[in-house]
Formats: sequence, structure tokens, C-alpha cells
Amino acid sequence: MKYFFWIAVVVALAMAGWQVLAPGVTNIVFQDELRDSAAQLGWRTGVAPLNSDEEIRNIVIRKAEKRDIPLDPKQVTVRRSMVGEQTVLFIAVEYTVPVNLLVYSFELHFNPTSTGGKF
Repeated sequence: MKYFFWIAVVVALAMAGWQVLAPGVTNIVFQDELRDSAAQLGWRTGVAPLNSDEEIRNIVIRKAEKRDIPLDPKQVTVRRSMVGEQTVLFIAVEYTVPVNLLVYSFELHFNPTSTGGKF
């Protein structure tokens, strides 16, 4: 009976840890996608015009949906700056993820950006 109790405690801690760590890992992957998107969308090939801010927001929202992150367009910030002839895009997203641990619930707040920090 003693072993059963300790096994149940270890399993409960592992499940709680996964509930907390999974959104963090997803956020890291999503931030990498934001960096890649900002680099690719800011590059001007001369063939097609640059995407509008609204198109960029929609691209970011679609990428977030693939990661099960529900976003509203108001949660996505797009800023542009010109460096020579290249447009540099700064993309920031702000969202929360609810975590339910059966006896305690809370929200994790994330703010991934294309630069890896706040701008």
C-alpha cells in the first residue's frame, strides 16, 4: 500500500509538471516561428509587394492555430522599420494559456516576439 501511494504521488507530480511545461515548450517553438516569419516576410524579392500588416497578422494567427494557441488579431502587434532597402518586421504576440491542475487553476502569460525580447 505504501508503494502504491508513492507511485500515485509521482504520477500526479509528473502530470502536473506536464500541464505547466507543455505550454512553455509550445511558446518557445512558436517564438522561433515568429522569428522565421519576420525574416522571410520582411525580405523583398522585387517580384511581389510586401504583405500588409493585416496579412501578416493573419499568417501569425494561422501559425498559432497549428500550435493550438487561439489568437485574436488584437493580440498580434506588427511594426515595420526600413534598413536600407530591406523592411525589418517586428512581430509581437500576447496571450494566456489556462492551466487546470484539478485542485488549482491558473493562467500562464506569454509574450513571444520575433526579436526574442520586448521591443
